[in-house]
Amino acid sequence: MADTLQIPGFVNAHSHTFQRALRGRAAGGDFWAWRDGMLDEAGRPTPKLVRSEYERTYREMLAAGYTVVGEFHYLGPAEALAAAEAALAAGIELVLLHVAYARGGLTRFRQESVDDYIAQVESLRAQGFRVGLAPHSVRACPSDWLERIGRYSEAEELPLHVHADEQPKEIEECLAEHGCRPIELLARVGALTERTTVVHATHADGAELDLVASAGATICACPTTEADLGDGFLPAERVRTRAIPLCIGSDSNVRIDPFEELRELEGIARRQTGRRGVFSTDELYTFGGEAGARALGLDESFRLEEADLGDADLRELRAQVVEDLANAHPSAGADGAGRGRGPGAHACRSCVLLK
Repeated sequence: MADTLQIPGFVNAHSHTFQRALRGRAAGGDFWAWRDGMLDEAGRPTPKLVRSEYERTYREMLAAGYTVVGEFHYLGPAEALAAAEAALAAGIELVLLHVAYARGGLTRFRQESVDDYIAQVESLRAQGFRVGLAPHSVRACPSDWLERIGRYSEAEELPLHVHADEQPKEIEECLAEHGCRPIELLARVGALTERTTVVHATHADGAELDLVASAGATICACPTTEADLGDGFLPAERVRTRAIPLCIGSDSNVRIDPFEELRELEGIARRQTGRRGVFSTDELYTFGGEAGARALGLDESFRLEEADLGDADLRELRAQVVEDLANAHPSAGADGAGRGRGPGAHACRSCVLLK
């Protein structure tokens, strides 16, 4: 093809791929009601189902422009291997964020001890997989687990991802158990460092954001899921003024479109500040790519390859690139996951090369 459009691939730093099956279902009146349905779904996947369904969803991510995914995985070690096989078949780079779960959830999520969890991580590493540490949350992991996993992260130079400050009830429970808020607890036990990515942080207060900034940690925002679950809004302007690195994730995969995640981040910032163009184009593309790769512990460089698009698509994309991307942010969206008339829908066969 004579004409091509080239854009960099995106990094999906936070995905629960099995939750793709929940898309389109009625799911209750709030996060906690949705969680009950999610737990019901989480009991269904077998390694065979993970292998087939994850490959389908990973191909959907590729079609949307994601070329790397951080799989926040808590369905079990056998299912982790099936997820890795699915990613290989789909052609997407995978970092297995293997989840530590001490209490709550389903039996299949949990390890008997933090030593058992670390043994699972070391087994995955020995098999050659890219692995990160993922204490699920301060609800699921007591402080001694968080402390041990934080030490292991530092000793082994592995990324550590953790849900924190997603819901007010989570904060209330942490205050009752530990006398501090979730991010304060992470800092107290040594699990908040430059290797840490705090997922969501929608209800983080100023003191917690100061801790994130001073630690050099990252925040992973998942705006489409946060909207769907009624989580709230990332304190975008306060994050920006503290120069906290941001990355994005598709999380529950209610939508799979990096442009939509980035557009939502800018929209949130505009609503909170009353200004337009809060984040620059370069900042937004950093959130979508380089920052996510760093959060996953990857040395990244981006290679642009040809998009497999027809002439009509190319004409439309050229117009949108000039009109939208150059003027502030990626505001051209899709009319469906992996199908549409915008860079977020078509993207390209771009890839991230790992050194």
